[in-house]
Amino acid sequence: MSGYDAIVVGARCAGATTAMLLARQGHRVLLLERAAFPKDTLSTLYIQLPGVALLADWGLLDQLRATGCPPLERTSYRAAGITVTGSSRPLRGQRVAYAPRRHLLDQLLVEAAVAAGAEFRDATTVGELLFTDGRVSGVRCRTAGGGWVSERAALVVGADGMRSQVARQVRAEVLAGAAPRSCAYYAFWDLPPDNVLSMTRADGVLVGSTGTNDATIVACYLRQEEFARARQRPLEVYLETIREHDGELYERLLHAELTERLYGTGDQRNFIRQAAGPGWALVGDAAVHKDSITAWGITDAFLQAQLLADTLASAPEPDQALTEYATALRGAAQGGYQVTLAAAELNLDDTGLAHLRRLADHPELADLFFSMASGAATPQEYYTALQAHPLPATTG
Repeated sequence: MSGYDAIVVGARCAGATTAMLLARQGHRVLLLERAAFPKDTLSTLYIQLPGVALLADWGLLDQLRATGCPPLERTSYRAAGITVTGSSRPLRGQRVAYAPRRHLLDQLLVEAAVAAGAEFRDATTVGELLFTDGRVSGVRCRTAGGGWVSERAALVVGADGMRSQVARQVRAEVLAGAAPRSCAYYAFWDLPPDNVLSMTRADGVLVGSTGTNDATIVACYLRQEEFARARQRPLEVYLETIREHDGELYERLLHAELTERLYGTGDQRNFIRQAAGPGWALVGDAAVHKDSITAWGITDAFLQAQLLADTLASAPEPDQALTEYATALRGAAQGGYQVTLAAAELNLDDTGLAHLRRLADHPELADLFFSMASGAATPQEYYTALQAHPLPATTG
């Protein structure tokens, strides 16, 4: 007999949301988290419009706003002296993005899961999965007190991140994979948060900043081959990059202070895994992980959690639901995965600059570009509009 209908391993954006949605459907859900909450985690923080729309659907958007996280109303993109500024069109009534601190967002989602009826245990480490007749049937976990217990469930959901132990133990097949493309460093500064996502590009570099709860997050992306150099003196390389490519931002930072240490990683893996099998499913970074440069991780986690919950509710029996979920997720992930790989190359050539000039000259086209980036417009819609604004002929 199963003690629970579902055990969700990992209580970040993917796991807490999955637990909440399943509990709202009436399932008995156990949500397990290794960290003691609330706790921050490496993250771009940014929630794209489809994610904001889901928060509204779930009745959680007002709670997010109540944290004091500023609405991000515009995007500014600069390169080689060209500046493109615009706003996304609305998506299901939502037109602003948010970049909340993760200790606030994740706790909000966990509380929503508990309010829906899920049981939550933090500071709990999951060891081995339990199997019955070839199916995953539960987990063995170590409690905050140090004791080991076994918990049974009809479904175990791995929401335990890029290095997912659930994925490893079920031997989830890697359907697509690519070497890391970039390395990233970011820090929080005591600059007043504003309502703009700002990005400055150069070949091999992206500097970005935006407002979050009571601070401004400033990030630098470099090509993966720069990681060996950057990791030797990360803060110096971080500040040098900002000074060289965004002097205005650098001047502001001279009169500000870091509120925490510098964070960084050169381990941004790129893969799509088989997302389900007998008695198990993967969501979030456990299922699909890609470079954070396009800032779609949180939103993808929300979308996958909703997809899993919807599929489990609509399919006539669990194994069919898991098969349908894995197939649907693979199809949905492909486009964003390829776009992200290309963006993470950090290439900026004459064609790219000509594209930016065209956007700068046509504000309506710029808004459509930012709508595509936010998920409010389709790539086909944007590329169709481009045909009315052909690139100027190049010379040389």
